[in-house]
Amino acid sequence: MSRVFLISANTCESPYAVYPLGMATVASALLEAGHQVRQFDWLAANRDAGRLQEALTIFAPDAAAVSIRNIDRVDSLDADAWELREARDVVALIRRFTKVPVLIGGTAVSVMPCEVLQYVGADLAVTGEGEQAIVDAVAAVGSGKSLPAVWPVAGERLCGRRQCAPCFDPALVAFYWDRSGILGVQSKRGCPYHCCYCTYPDLEGPMPRSRPVEAVIADLERLQRDFHVDTVFFVDSVFNDSQGQYLPLVESLIARDLGVKWACYMSPRGLTREALALCRRAGLYAIELGVDATTDTTLAGMGKPFGWAEVERTNQMCVEAGIACAHYVIFGGPEETPATVREGLDNTARLEHCVVFAFSGVRIYRGTPLHRRALTEHVLEPTDSLFEPVYYVSAAVDKAQMERQIAASWAGRRDRIFPPHEGQRAAAVLRAFGWKGLLWDRIIQFPSKVA
Repeated sequence: MSRVFLISANTCESPYAVYPLGMATVASALLEAGHQVRQFDWLAANRDAGRLQEALTIFAPDAAAVSIRNIDRVDSLDADAWELREARDVVALIRRFTKVPVLIGGTAVSVMPCEVLQYVGADLAVTGEGEQAIVDAVAAVGSGKSLPAVWPVAGERLCGRRQCAPCFDPALVAFYWDRSGILGVQSKRGCPYHCCYCTYPDLEGPMPRSRPVEAVIADLERLQRDFHVDTVFFVDSVFNDSQGQYLPLVESLIARDLGVKWACYMSPRGLTREALALCRRAGLYAIELGVDATTDTTLAGMGKPFGWAEVERTNQMCVEAGIACAHYVIFGGPEETPATVREGLDNTARLEHCVVFAFSGVRIYRGTPLHRRALTEHVLEPTDSLFEPVYYVSAAVDKAQMERQIAASWAGRRDRIFPPHEGQRAAAVLRAFGWKGLLWDRIIQFPSKVA
């Protein structure tokens, strides 16, 4: 058996510091396989090279594995959106302090394994779902055999209990709870939708795969019992899956009466008042909707399975239920025109008692429908790597003029955030004064008749 040093390289605190759930899950898999594990967090260590050196020296690992969450922040207006520099620095420090093999994994690695591996200078990129892949990779590295740069060449989808419960590290839970006031929990993987730009169907598969309800409840009970954490965010790509796999969990939350508040990502598609009311009884207090466009025309261009009327209906249901709602929209995507920009701004103006975040341009990832469209429209060449961000903007609009129009339309409104990094700066100020949680939900003022 091996001694494996795990380190989360993510230091992004926008919109808030996110507990390294992927690293914790991988730690569980390694421990179950009989390995010894040390979890280390670069943000919690305050980017202190001395603390990293001390931890490596004391633990004396046989291998180090770096978790890399993001390549960039997918914001065309943020000059500091590149996220991989920290990971590259971490790998360089590990190489300075020890001679063991360095593995990398995480979402960023699965999206662009070869490019990220070359950029950060590690030995092996572990892709796909980490539980089985990391155990196999550590065994292969320990054998001393020659390995491909990317491991595994093809991975399987893990179902049920094969999706490990995270190994929560007490020191890291304390750090992130104090820092953000919210922790992540996952109830399922997979996304059944086919948004034109998105990598999730490739990363997690096209069908939802739920963890056992009792396993998710156990996570929540452990966080509450051992760490006094009572507010979580379900990080599922879409919590309210169209098959209704989320409903048994919601019903169990009501039956257990844990007193845990929770938020999640939801889709407007098929969401009913009855289901939303059930979620509210179970502790739901806020949802984030990946609307991604603002008109029927541009929603269709994005590959969304719903129209704008469904967005407005969902928002109204949230208002009536007293659930905070945030809409994330992107201007400039497929089928955007000056007319749809105007229509979209009119549409978002009708969304009351909610927050709307807007982005300009759509990040292009290789192999997505948007990538194929960009090639057809000669926005890209087939040889373009897309490692550094390239954004799709409809040829029918002038990007700078569109951005001025959005900014002018939303000027003076605290509940309309554009550009995105302005909202992040405001959130940073609030956190400096001790505010915690999602923060955007504090902006919303519900009608007085809402309980």
